[in-house]
Amino acid sequence: MQTLLDQLDKGTLWRSPGGIHPPEVKFLSNTTPISQLPLAQEYLVPVPQVGENCTLAVKVGDKVLKGAPLTQGTSIWHLPVHAPTSGTVVAIEPRASNHASALPVNTCVIAADGEDRWCELTPGSIELSNQEMIAKIHGAGIAGMGGAAFPSHIKLNPVSEIELVIINGVECEPYISADDRLMREYSQDILAGIAIIHRLLSPKRIVIAIEDNKPEAIKAMQQAVSQSTLPAGSTRVTVIPTKYPSGGEKQLIQIITGREVPSGAIPAKLGIVVHNVGTAFAIHQAVTQGKPLIERVVTVTGQNVGKPGNYWLPIGTPVEHVLKQTEFNAEAEQKVIIGGPMMGHALPTIQVPILKGTNCILVPSSQEIGITPEEKACIRCGECANACPALLLPQQLFWHAKAEEYDKAASYNLKDCIECGCCSYVCPSDIPLVEYYRIAKSALKQAADEKHQAERAKLRFEARIQRLEEEKLAREAKAKEAAARRQATMTSTDKNAVTEAMARIAAKKAAAAEATTDNATVEVVFADTSNTEAPKGKAAVAAAIARAKAKKAAQGADDAESSKQAFSSESSEPTVQAESLSQKDKVAAAIARAKAKKTALKADSDTNGDTEATVNANQPVAETATSTEADDKKAKVAAAVARAKAKKAAAQQAELSDMAEVQPEYAKQESGSDVESRNELGSAAELSAPLSPEDEKKAKVAAAVARAKAKKAAAQQADSSEVAEVQPELVTEAKPESGYESDSATEPSAPLSPEDEKKAKVAAAVARAKAKKAAREANAISDANE
Repeated sequence: MQTLLDQLDKGTLWRSPGGIHPPEVKFLSNTTPISQLPLAQEYLVPVPQVGENCTLAVKVGDKVLKGAPLTQGTSIWHLPVHAPTSGTVVAIEPRASNHASALPVNTCVIAADGEDRWCELTPGSIELSNQEMIAKIHGAGIAGMGGAAFPSHIKLNPVSEIELVIINGVECEPYISADDRLMREYSQDILAGIAIIHRLLSPKRIVIAIEDNKPEAIKAMQQAVSQSTLPAGSTRVTVIPTKYPSGGEKQLIQIITGREVPSGAIPAKLGIVVHNVGTAFAIHQAVTQGKPLIERVVTVTGQNVGKPGNYWLPIGTPVEHVLKQTEFNAEAEQKVIIGGPMMGHALPTIQVPILKGTNCILVPSSQEIGITPEEKACIRCGECANACPALLLPQQLFWHAKAEEYDKAASYNLKDCIECGCCSYVCPSDIPLVEYYRIAKSALKQAADEKHQAERAKLRFEARIQRLEEEKLAREAKAKEAAARRQATMTSTDKNAVTEAMARIAAKKAAAAEATTDNATVEVVFADTSNTEAPKGKAAVAAAIARAKAKKAAQGADDAESSKQAFSSESSEPTVQAESLSQKDKVAAAIARAKAKKTALKADSDTNGDTEATVNANQPVAETATSTEADDKKAKVAAAVARAKAKKAAAQQAELSDMAEVQPEYAKQESGSDVESRNELGSAAELSAPLSPEDEKKAKVAAAVARAKAKKAAAQQADSSEVAEVQPELVTEAKPESGYESDSATEPSAPLSPEDEKKAKVAAAVARAKAKKAAREANAISDANE
């Protein structure tokens, strides 16, 4: 069985699936040699990788030389960009891109000075090491010249072992003849580049594949191979049948080796690497001459071009400048296509630059490529599936792409579509299938980018969380270490001090909590006392008033008894008179007790009114108990009120005495107001002997007047003293109910002055003396009557 190498040596070919045979129309451009065009006024050099893998090496206003790098970076994916001519950087701004969408891309605008002066170059040789050669290729910014523009230095430094290198000179796209003319005119340089590739990859075989429609190129390359220094038998030129798209990477590998590259895989996994003939030429210039990739051969063709042909165009040359220099004849609705008619794309504007992957500018007439016909419904004929060179199902891809079901389209291996256009070419319904596939690929790419960014954001977030957790653990560990050091260095005295301080803090907190609880309780009790427990408070106040009146009455009785004893000691009356006075004292005491009982009964009946009055009188005092100035002021007011009442009582007592002497008839009016007292005195008077009617009448009148004076004086004096006696008792009774400490507020805080106290005592003594005098006169009259 023959091996792959044996089959390659014999030139064995395999049939590839699908494909079509469109009109080639290469004769428009392949009959003239490669030419140069005049310099443009400005060049547009895209720098899309800036900010991702590299940075700008120039700024606005800088002067640059031809071949000077415009970007610099260290990433392996960084593809350097160089100045296509000498001039000045006038702008670095977004400009329309060389794409069907014309989306803006960051662009370095260089105004040419017309001198076209080169920067200093560093030529190399074949004697350089592999890494030095790869560095030179990388620094020159060489990319795939077949259209993909993949960085060549990555393909020249594979991980796996390479057995076969294929130099692609097929150029199957209609109208394009750039590689054809390059092989005809620069075959020796291409072989020099192939020798460098052989040095870097050390493959077992190198195959130069050329379609049979390029006989001049085939002959030129065969001569170059025979004259090259490559090992004998290692390199051969293989002619393949003309068929579109035989120039595709996977399709070419299948034709030459019979092997199919798996879906999603790269040829390097099969030990195969494919390079374009233009790439080999650029590698030779970069290594041996030190020239960066700043120009390439571009086919300018179409019936609307006055001078079709192949031209050396600097990278960044505006398409508008190229069309003007080649005598472009525009038509109505003229199309300008970048690439061939099968895989190219129409430009929305001609103010776009030539790129490293641009191989053709096609300006067709309306007879060559007419207006895009109207899309019709799919008839499910299956012609697209027969023409597909990737063995896909274009019909299913179309349905899912049109319905925007991009995930389902991806499940039918949409990524393996090479966008060759065979399906659209054979479609009888004129459906632009390739356009649908491109839109679906763009949507999938955008979704993948968003997913990738989300994953990166997730990783950054997780890294941040981990970092924060580590910092937290580090802080806790540091705090524990510091605490351990403090604990170790702390003495017993310090420990006791800390313990005592902690105890004091705990005690203060407990006290504060208790005070807060007490305040809350006071508020609750006060609210309950004022709202829900009013009857209980009123009853307590009424009881206090009754007890105060009873106590006052008892004191009045004791005072009367002591006064009578003093009076009896001073007078010269006989013993019988003293006995009668003692008996009258008992009567007076009985009267006082009767009055106390009557007052208590009245207080019980008027509990509600008295309680409300007392509470209203005490509330302001309790509310202002916390204010020292208010307490002092009220104490002074209370003292003044007491002194005024005492003076008023003395004055009224003296007035009563005078009235008793001048107006005897007053006793008649007074006798009706106190029936109970008169009855009790009458019962005492019955003990004496009867008098004459007139004397008896006068004696009764005198006795009634005396009793009325005594009663009124005692009542007024009791009223003045009850205020001071009842208030403290009321406050004492109210303290458990309301919770307020108002003793100091209700009692006078400042004592009377000695002079005021003396005057009050003198007034009280005068009142008592007048009462005693009236009683004596009444007794004397009674004795005389007896």
